[in-house]
Amino acid sequence: MPNKIPLVVIDIVGLTPSLLGQHTPNLNRLIEESIMAPAGGIFPAVTTTAQSSMLTGQPASQHGIVGNGWYSRELAEIMFWKQSNHLVKGAKVWDKLKQADSSFRVSKLFWWYNMYANVDFSMTPRPHYPADGRKVMDLYSWPKGLHQAIEEKIGKFPFFNFWGPKAGIESSDWIAKAAALEFDINKPDLQLVYLPHLDYNLQRLGPDNPLIWQDVAAIDRVAGTLIEHVKSQGSEVMVVSEYGIETVDTPIAINQILRHQGYIEVRESLTWELLDTGASRAFAVADHQFAHIYIKDPKDVGTVKLLLEKVPGIERILDHEGKKAFGVDHANAGELVAIANKSAWFTYYYWLDESKAPDFARTVDIHRKPGYDPVELFVDPAIKFPALKVGSALLKKILGFRMLMDVIPLTPELVKGSHGRLVSHSDDGPLLILPKSLTRDKYSLLDVSGLIEQHFNF
Repeated sequence: MPNKIPLVVIDIVGLTPSLLGQHTPNLNRLIEESIMAPAGGIFPAVTTTAQSSMLTGQPASQHGIVGNGWYSRELAEIMFWKQSNHLVKGAKVWDKLKQADSSFRVSKLFWWYNMYANVDFSMTPRPHYPADGRKVMDLYSWPKGLHQAIEEKIGKFPFFNFWGPKAGIESSDWIAKAAALEFDINKPDLQLVYLPHLDYNLQRLGPDNPLIWQDVAAIDRVAGTLIEHVKSQGSEVMVVSEYGIETVDTPIAINQILRHQGYIEVRESLTWELLDTGASRAFAVADHQFAHIYIKDPKDVGTVKLLLEKVPGIERILDHEGKKAFGVDHANAGELVAIANKSAWFTYYYWLDESKAPDFARTVDIHRKPGYDPVELFVDPAIKFPALKVGSALLKKILGFRMLMDVIPLTPELVKGSHGRLVSHSDDGPLLILPKSLTRDKYSLLDVSGLIEQHFNF
């Protein structure tokens, strides 16, 4: 018979076994009545791939999510942080559960590829982009009116604390409060909740910085309140994480290396340069500690591989067989995949003259940049009065003038933590905290969907 005890799956990004201890009393209490185990990670170890693998039980080679973004050869465009669940190929865990029980109800709160998933209730960030060039922060929810009803009770979602220089505990706290309220309102059988707080300072400061323990204690308080609430309502809890973050000190401008060798073309656009992917012979889509290398002519693959293998800070270059071994051999992947050393990571920078950097380079712009940019977590230290600059820009916006919030530095050396490669020690990688009924000899993130099914006896 199916088990109808609800299950809340909380994704605490960046949580590892090494971060548990005196600063995690709430998680410790959950562990005392549960199982805590390191989980074999997924390559690439980034949010969208890890979440897609947890929810499908498949590697990137099958579900197609080869990173947080990739190159569309048909459109000749690099696309990051898209939101349609249709991009994730294969059956998701809720598809199987709903097939077995048509009354099964699922809530998906802030997990990625949220939009148009076959779930009953969902919420995710989704700004509005009016024709006058503004960006108006808002959420998308299903059914219509869900997030508005929750915001009426707990206030507006703190969008600027979700990503950017002000990213902090406020966004995870809001999500946890919204999850508790949504659980009470909709009574889902399965609720998925995403708490990103640890991701921020682990990248800003690095995992060895003693200030990180304040962040660990903060997310423990937030998660602990949610855990206590849903358990009081009869739910069981599973905690998952996506990856561990490692200390880094070596940014690698892989596109600048390719440009020096004549592989990259740029388009002169007003006063800056734009990466011209369709015209380039080879370019990299950088994503933390790995990068997809897209190569137009197959004859260039071997030459590019030899070139990049000699670059200090690059650990290995995956060709077809290497991609197969790492579970990332999919049409969305590059012809080659570069993996950085443990202490290195890849920037997306392609310009050779900083004065030619595009206007969006100095802004928080996760969609326009042709790669992931953790430097968006910082305010440019060269700005003497950043609050005055930000206030002046916001005043222009309020008055209806165009403005550019160009406060992000072009200083990748500021970043002290990264992820994307598979960690060498399990204590520094992802973990699972599970009900004792889900005991196994060992665990992988690929097991999460099966463990959820097992909880419900499907």
